[in-house]
Amino acid sequence: MPEIEQREVDELVDEAISKHRNVKDILIEMKDTSELMVDLAYSALLTNSKAIAEEVRELERRMDELEYEIMSMLMLAAKTPEGAADLSGILRVALATEDIADAAENITNVVVRGIGDHPIYQSILDETEEQVVKTRVGTGSRLISKTLGELEMKTTVGCYIRAIRRGRRWIYDPNESTRILESDLLIASGVESAVDKLEEMAKGNQSSPK
Repeated sequence: MPEIEQREVDELVDEAISKHRNVKDILIEMKDTSELMVDLAYSALLTNSKAIAEEVRELERRMDELEYEIMSMLMLAAKTPEGAADLSGILRVALATEDIADAAENITNVVVRGIGDHPIYQSILDETEEQVVKTRVGTGSRLISKTLGELEMKTTVGCYIRAIRRGRRWIYDPNESTRILESDLLIASGVESAVDKLEEMAKGNQSSPK
């Protein structure tokens, strides 16, 4: 059984309370997470990337935690039958968002099962120029402490940073002011030569583009 299902209900409720988050914050994170999952799931499918497929599965585990968190908060907030009825619409939104995340994970199952070896699927891969990779920022990398604006990833490297995983936290829509830190996991897309260059830079084997 997944770890999330083995935890006691009172522990989940205590954790939800301790985070001091409101329902709106949780819904926003669920929306951002599900959108990223769909984006990465299609990327994994079109590039036959098992590494990206695994990131989608990791995000699904995070979605499970968010679902438990928002359900806990809604139960605490529904002090009367009338209140429960009012909050049921929010619960339906949360469950629908979870359904989107489940669908994204189902897309990646095609990749994980190895169907990419089929000739029809190979013909799709042959037409796909863009690559999607995940790469860890290592010690000594010139990327460390630089913002995406300073690095000018799109113009000088040719890569688009789609998301950053920092520990268990995700930065879903990094912009020019987003700063890269050591040990960040970068999810990036671009042509093969561009993502190869980014991977070398992340490892500290190549100078930054500035």
